Amino acid sequence: MLVLVAPGQGAQTPGFLTPWLELPGAADRIAGWSDAIGLDLAHYGTKADADEIRDTAVAQPLLVAAGLLSAAALDASPGVVAGHSVGEITAAALAGVIDDEAALRLVRTRGLGMAEAAAVSETGMAALLGGDPDVTVPHLEKLGLTPANVNGGGQIVAAGTAAQIAELAEDKPEGVRRVVPLKVAGAFHTHHMAPAVEKLRAAAAALTVADPKVTYVSNADGKTVATGDEVISRLVGQVANPVRWDLCMETFAELGVTALIEAAPGGTLVGLAKRALPGVKTLALKTPDDLDAARALISEHAGA
Repeated sequence: MLVLVAPGQGAQTPGFLTPWLELPGAADRIAGWSDAIGLDLAHYGTKADADEIRDTAVAQPLLVAAGLLSAAALDASPGVVAGHSVGEITAAALAGVIDDEAALRLVRTRGLGMAEAAAVSETGMAALLGGDPDVTVPHLEKLGLTPANVNGGGQIVAAGTAAQIAELAEDKPEGVRRVVPLKVAGAFHTHHMAPAVEKLRAAAAALTVADPKVTYVSNADGKTVATGDEVISRLVGQVANPVRWDLCMETFAELGVTALIEAAPGGTLVGLAKRALPGVKTLALKTPDDLDAARALISEHAGA
């Protein structure tokens, strides 16, 4: 069985969209989405520098657009879909819960709302490498931090105020090798994002929603979700609640997943899967040069 996953914020790099725009029809699709959301996705995906695409309001639509574009180039239906953080909107579109343009409109609202919430106070995130979650999580809570991303594969991302992140660097949990500050604009998936939830809820109320056509796995608890309304409800609430990618990967294993393909800009989730899902074949879509290998993997594992 094949799972198609979509990465979250931080996966973007300058110019990463350039080769994808060379595919037939891709530039036109990106232009249409850009018009729909009032954001020049082609510019940000090809010419903008790292600081410009770090902006939450830019990064999130850019990632969803890239994920949808690369998945469309595969022209295959996976058995399971999931996305990390903002990648859940990509996954919702891949599952047929919402159409592509609705996904871009929703993520534009999400990105703007989260950027606005992040501007209220100085907050941030840091990745903790190594350690035991049973030790790390209570330590973070003692410091007032939230385990915002429990990613599995020995990685937890903490989020909170800048002062709390600085204190964490000086007071690491036992067993943690490194604390790596992340280049993000705020404490995502924490109570600091509560204002963005209401904006997203209002936008979600206007969506035309269908039930997933393939198995959809949620970040909230790693559970599969059978109805479109529940998918959208979880997408809204997830903005201010931790991502449990570790539980998503546990569900992949329980479902019998044998191969994982990560949509563009791929790499991060494949790295986690290699550590947490031994024996599962993995492939990251970085450029269109990866499509032939991905199609071969699909042929071998889709429907298995």
